[in-house]
Amino acid sequence: MSAAPSVVVLDYGFGNVRSAVRALERVGAEVELTADKAAAQEADGLVVPGVGAFAAVMAGLRQVGGDQVVDRRLAGGRPVLGICVGMQVMFDEGVEHGVRTPGLGEWPGVVERLEAPVVPHMGWAEVRAPEGSTLFAGLEDQRFYFVHSYAARRFPLHDEPRDTPLAPPLVTWSEHGEPFVAAVENGPLSATQFHPEKSGDAGAALLERWVDGLR
Repeated sequence: MSAAPSVVVLDYGFGNVRSAVRALERVGAEVELTADKAAAQEADGLVVPGVGAFAAVMAGLRQVGGDQVVDRRLAGGRPVLGICVGMQVMFDEGVEHGVRTPGLGEWPGVVERLEAPVVPHMGWAEVRAPEGSTLFAGLEDQRFYFVHSYAARRFPLHDEPRDTPLAPPLVTWSEHGEPFVAAVENGPLSATQFHPEKSGDAGAALLERWVDGLR
């Protein structure tokens, strides 16, 4: 039997991430919650959680060097999973109350407030996964748990001509007042706007697929 994949959940002082640690342990990962850069760099997988405001999450990440760790891991093809605001910061920038904050810039695009009758979007919602998705294979009819007021409402890479042989990102969509990006699978970088650790059996199955991909 192969050893359990090692996963670091990046601890940069934000939010209750114990539920994510427990959920990853339940699907077979050896999990460490730490801000240690060496551990985060060397683990089989890195999880970037995020709760609250885009600007505050970015400040926390930069304080512990998380921005550098994410960049180096992805440059080396090493898996990273962003959750909630941990997904949002992968985009170029976030806009909150008219203030623009640079993100990690792994994807082009802007995270903005949802235009919907009720915000925040809180509760269970269906997603539309693309053909070929690994994370959502067999989960196409499932619902996932969201808590957010902001989202990427477009994914510009799909709108621009590509002059590279790299496969385009697989983008999963959901809707709350308008369509928004619910998840992305892009080589070593995956991310979900919803909370898989709070999404019951469907969320556990998605995390298990990600952990299995680390073996």
